[in-house]
Amino acid sequence: MAAAAPMNVPSQARPWNPEFKHTDRERWICIYPAYLNSRKTLKEGRVVPKAKAIENPVCAEIRDVCAAAGLTLGVENKVYPREMEPRDVKYRGRVRVMLKNEDGSPCLPQFPTRASLLNYLAETIPKLKSRQQAQSSSHAQQQQQQQSSKGQKKKGGRK
Repeated sequence: MAAAAPMNVPSQARPWNPEFKHTDRERWICIYPAYLNSRKTLKEGRVVPKAKAIENPVCAEIRDVCAAAGLTLGVENKVYPREMEPRDVKYRGRVRVMLKNEDGSPCLPQFPTRASLLNYLAETIPKLKSRQQAQSSSHAQQQQQQQSSKGQKKKGGRK
């Protein structure tokens, strides 16, 4: 993995302590896929505007985009608290991202805030190759279904 957690960062979160620095894993921001999901309402946890939101993002996509941007991150097997189906595997996952250095300055100048990172994710995830291929294959399937339905005769109503 390109942006793995530094060696001194524990893999499990510790109980909160006010002396934690910005570089401690407990101070990193959490990103759940629900924050970017266009199928969620604001009440259900969507954070980005509906126009920018993505349909059903996955934790792995968020991880890949953050790692490619050069951010230090960690992935946790957690479920969003407002999730309606917590046992469903496709909704699992939380990405923790270190946004600030120990002195409080942003790690990367293009991501000074959580909102800037979420907007970047919303713009970049649809451009992923896995998303492009999935869209093209679903588009081809729709066309194939339309063509096959044209040749069939419609049956009459109830007799």
